[in-house]
Amino acid sequence: MAVLEQTRTRRRVDPDHPHYKWWALSCTSLGMLVATINSGTLIIALPDLERSLHTSLLQLVWVILVYMIASTVLVLTAGRLSDLFGRKKAYVLGFALFGAASLGAGFSADATQLILWRVVQGIGGAFLFANAAAIVTDAFPREQLGLAMGTNTMVAAVGLVIGPVLGGALVAISWPWVFWFNVPLGIAGSIWAWMNLHELSGSEDDRTLDWLGTVTYVIGLTALVYAISRGGLSGWNNALVIGGFIVAAVLLPLFVAIELRHRAPMLDLTIFRDRLFAAASGAAFINGLSRFALMFIFVFYYQGAQGDDPITAGVKLAPMAVGMLISSPLAGIWADRRGSRTLAALGMVVTAAALAAMTTLQPHSPYWQSALWLAIVGIGSGMFNSPNTAAMMGTVAMHRRGIAAGARVMLQNTGAVISIAFVMAVITAAVPKDVLFKIFSGLAKGLSDQKLAPFITNMHTALWVLAAVSLTGAFVSLLRPKHVVATA
Repeated sequence: MAVLEQTRTRRRVDPDHPHYKWWALSCTSLGMLVATINSGTLIIALPDLERSLHTSLLQLVWVILVYMIASTVLVLTAGRLSDLFGRKKAYVLGFALFGAASLGAGFSADATQLILWRVVQGIGGAFLFANAAAIVTDAFPREQLGLAMGTNTMVAAVGLVIGPVLGGALVAISWPWVFWFNVPLGIAGSIWAWMNLHELSGSEDDRTLDWLGTVTYVIGLTALVYAISRGGLSGWNNALVIGGFIVAAVLLPLFVAIELRHRAPMLDLTIFRDRLFAAASGAAFINGLSRFALMFIFVFYYQGAQGDDPITAGVKLAPMAVGMLISSPLAGIWADRRGSRTLAALGMVVTAAALAAMTTLQPHSPYWQSALWLAIVGIGSGMFNSPNTAAMMGTVAMHRRGIAAGARVMLQNTGAVISIAFVMAVITAAVPKDVLFKIFSGLAKGLSDQKLAPFITNMHTALWVLAAVSLTGAFVSLLRPKHVVATA
């Protein structure tokens, strides 16, 4: 009996125990690891997916985008449900949905089935994203919040290192394993979170859900992203492209109007009255806009323009994650002691400088050049992410942290979705379709520099725009008030 009691104590730490915060952090870190490994493995597998499922270029991009759209537009609803019914239940549900959808995705017979399973994965991802920062913020004292967020970001960086390399190895077996490897991780995450997490936040009495706002935002954002991603391939005067922009122009402002009037809005705009939260939120959006498409660009640069196999391309992407791995925890500790404003702005400047330097890359540039710039982007991202997240989450009341975490993820992921759609539109513009097919299928080895020139030129154009956006993010980061460091 004594041994059994000891085992129970070790497996489930009481919420007031001084070590509970680390058990909670282990749960959120596992969620971050699952999400980032999945992202890296899938991106590296895109050329193989195109060959195996005979997808169009637009379908290939939407295999990535539809997951991000689903997790983005539903993250606020997931955060709201978590505030109402409990973050532990929502987090466990997120793991379970993610694992089940991964199993189904591996059995997809065509691109349409895969895209539908990716939607379900995105729903699971929404519950994970909406609750990770809130669970950590509930468990940790404010003076250690930067360290905790930095640790989560560091684990995400580890996932980004492992993901592309693992993706290359899994593709060598068979593309379904890119999804199936998530299944045991989803099961383990569900069990671990159920065993260790406690409900620490109170619940709200008003249980109204903003379905009108949710539907409006889903349709509006999807229409905008569809129009941007299709425009580069079909032309900007295409009827579907124009229609997408019109729908977005009507529904996205309507969404804001609905949220201002709804009794229990999906996006509680009153949280943006806090200047620190508002500026940090704007910077998070811009960070997603400026950086997220970078791995997407370099997968096709390495596998397409440079002719690398998936495993080699995965290894070549690692420096960005290594840079993030090094800088994230250090930045979190610094922010806990001295505030987040200067560090977050400096991180965006560092990222902008590296993005600008990437415009010197050519089809046969030596690897050390791209590795150096990727590593510096990673360092800049780590400098920005953990201090910015800690600053945002530390400003809101405990019972509102689910919706605040959802707002942060929604804004950052909205920027990321638009980033990928924009980069896709720029890169595919004025590039012959046969050359595009070879680049996006990883079959470009042997193409002359002359044939690759339009792709490289468009890649440089996209990188210049992303660098300018990142500089804008540095300015927005400086609009926040000087962060008052929390004391014990």
